[in-house]
Amino acid sequence: MNIKTRSDKIRKILRMTFPNVKTQLKHSDPFELLVATMLSAQCTDKQVNSVTKELFKKLKTPYDFANASNKTIEELIRPTGFFRNKAKNIKNSSRILIEKHKGNVPDSLDELIKLPGVGRKTANVVLGSAFGIPGIAVDTHVARISKRLGLTENIDPVKIEFDLMKLIPKKDWSDFSLQLVYFGRAVCKARKPSCKVCPLTDKCQYFTSAP
Repeated sequence: MNIKTRSDKIRKILRMTFPNVKTQLKHSDPFELLVATMLSAQCTDKQVNSVTKELFKKLKTPYDFANASNKTIEELIRPTGFFRNKAKNIKNSSRILIEKHKGNVPDSLDELIKLPGVGRKTANVVLGSAFGIPGIAVDTHVARISKRLGLTENIDPVKIEFDLMKLIPKKDWSDFSLQLVYFGRAVCKARKPSCKVCPLTDKCQYFTSAP
């Protein structure tokens, strides 16, 4: 079975297993999603949602963050880790959104990745979930599982993204990313994958090559 045929079968099974997927980061607009996704680096979605529940009561718009002190932002986001760097990036990104985009989050990957602390993964999350623009967001789940399934041989997130873009129809990019995330949390866990209940074992290089 060639890699394209295998990826098509994997995609169909994941779509049947997880038909309704969406980002687990709670938000009410594109800016809130941008902030939440920036906070999610090296942090669980559950922890981010716990923090943003209070954060967005006090600071909600780019103008609020731009006018707040670094210390204020740091204290509000401290539980997400790396809070000093995250606070600086969110504040500076807010300023750029005000100065260059009239306070709006741009619906362009090229413009999003110009924002401090925003890489391709964060940009693709925002584009897919806030604007319905397809993108493959390569987080740790997507990187790990696409490697295990033999859909890529790369470890660099950008290279993995482009490998998957060649295999997955564009209209399915965002959903496929999220389906891999759901799959990674429920079945294909990092330390102890649940291969006995996995629907993809016959298409998985990790399983077929295990001793």
